[in-house]
Amino acid sequence: MNPIRQYLDEVREIADRLDVAAIERLVKKLVELRARAGRLFILGVGGSAASASHAVNDFRKLTGIECYAPTDNVSELTARTNDEGWATVFSAWLEVSRLNERDALFILSVGGGDLEKNISPNLVQAIKLAKTQGATVLGIVGRKEGYTAQVGDAVVIVPTVNPGNVTPHSEAFQGVIWHLLVSHPDLKRSQTKWEDALSR
Repeated sequence: MNPIRQYLDEVREIADRLDVAAIERLVKKLVELRARAGRLFILGVGGSAASASHAVNDFRKLTGIECYAPTDNVSELTARTNDEGWATVFSAWLEVSRLNERDALFILSVGGGDLEKNISPNLVQAIKLAKTQGATVLGIVGRKEGYTAQVGDAVVIVPTVNPGNVTPHSEAFQGVIWHLLVSHPDLKRSQTKWEDALSR
């Protein structure tokens, strides 16, 4: 099969297999978060860190949710990595931010963290802190075996249709799903520029 056609067929299959009820749970948790004036902290590593920065913009501008990504502060991120180690960069940042029971973490990750395999231990430590503080844990991940999926309060798992493409599909569907969230009528408060311009 043509590799382009195969990839696009995989995208279509993933979209068809997404758990709508799980996405609705994310919407509900985010509506509740905004109602209690909680903050949303979006955590991601690698490509997911870039996604976290983009998502922060969308949640702040379109839904009115106070939102932050620790990876947007490169100076603090690298200082903590250099001085204290990679595993605690997020949890230490969240401690200074006084993470509490009104707040939520939103994990964007392929695997969701795994201490035994030493994959994204910083996500695991941040989630553990969130649980001790009573904060909500949300996520979009590509593996049901990861820590986020195991302990999160509302987590969407991107279905695996080709084990060779778990990472690109997981990261691509992070964008699909968070854009769905900020466009959902229960969350969206501000119109996007082009849609607003075209409606005039």
